[in-house]
Amino acid sequence: MVVIPVRSFRLGKTRLAEKVEDAERISLGRALASRVAEAAENVGLLPLVVTADPEVAAWATSAGFPSLPEPGEGLDPAVAAGVEWAASSRSSWIVLHADLPLIETADILRLAECLDGGFNPIAPSSDGGTSAIGGWGAFAFSFGIGSFHRHLARLATPRVVTSPGLLLDLDSPADLAAALAHPRGRWLREVLG
Repeated sequence: MVVIPVRSFRLGKTRLAEKVEDAERISLGRALASRVAEAAENVGLLPLVVTADPEVAAWATSAGFPSLPEPGEGLDPAVAAGVEWAASSRSSWIVLHADLPLIETADILRLAECLDGGFNPIAPSSDGGTSAIGGWGAFAFSFGIGSFHRHLARLATPRVVTSPGLLLDLDSPADLAAALAHPRGRWLREVLG
């Protein structure tokens, strides 16, 4: 199972507001989440969207993805709720953020192969955060600045997975420029007009 926390399409990516109009920013948020969820599906994994936003929940339902209400206390509890749901169904889990513009099915396949091999996959983002992490059962999440090293230290059998698709998360105008310049990011031009 792939746990995908999604805050809001309307309120997300506000740091891009100086470069991207509101309507495009909303479309971008939806397109990014769709890309991550569809890549998970392509590997044969169930995407589980965790959100407190009714619009995101409606999008997930219309796309055929199950959604889970976010407890409303931030990213760590939201992800923990998704992981708890996965554990209750006796499933391993991978947490993937919904803002990975260069993600491809092969990236998620590498994460899943680590899990299948008995390892905890973990992928750093370019800013020192954690763009993906996987395991079984409960885990003490601590997202934010420097989270990669905090998470790495807590994993029983870590396996670091790196790729452009997992390294670049879309937070700032510089991230957007980097994504647009990368061959994997060409699809963004259609979303941004």
